[in-house]
Amino acid sequence: MKISDENFIAELKKRNQDALEYVLKHYGWIIKATISKHLYNLSNYEDDCINDILLAVWNNINSFDEERGDFKNWLAGVSKYKCIDYKRKYLKHIKHENIDDLNLRTHDLVIEDIISKEISKDLNDLLNCLKKEDREIFIKLYIEEKEIEDISLDTGLKKDVIYNRLSRGRRKMRNIFKLIESRE
Repeated sequence: MKISDENFIAELKKRNQDALEYVLKHYGWIIKATISKHLYNLSNYEDDCINDILLAVWNNINSFDEERGDFKNWLAGVSKYKCIDYKRKYLKHIKHENIDDLNLRTHDLVIEDIISKEISKDLNDLLNCLKKEDREIFIKLYIEEKEIEDISLDTGLKKDVIYNRLSRGRRKMRNIFKLIESRE
């Protein structure tokens, strides 16, 4: 079967590898543009990030709903979040590295500061649409990597309330992200 713009999503859902190649050939520019924008100072991570983005598309294509949005926007969102993940991985990596050379350490600290500011800006852009309480829940879960049980104890909220707030918050961020992407 020939892969086309009309059937590539259905073929991805059927696990047709040719459809993934189609995505790379016809939509790879979205992935590359997003990576260039977010990982411009981490060029040695770009290839791995592209592979992880394609894997995320492959593994999560069933979460894409053609009626709710455009594939380009969905792919841009997946790409952006993977880039943020790579910035976090890099920060963890350089924090655990033991470097004796002062020049290298200074260089890494400067890069770490730049990346931290970029992550903070990206996260603030994403989280600013939420109410203060919901923003705190997102930070505790996704930044501080706390468990739902701990967040429940910290906030005094029941777990199901936290899950509802997370769900509504993700939906709100997705809608805003789609709006922003459509303007670019």
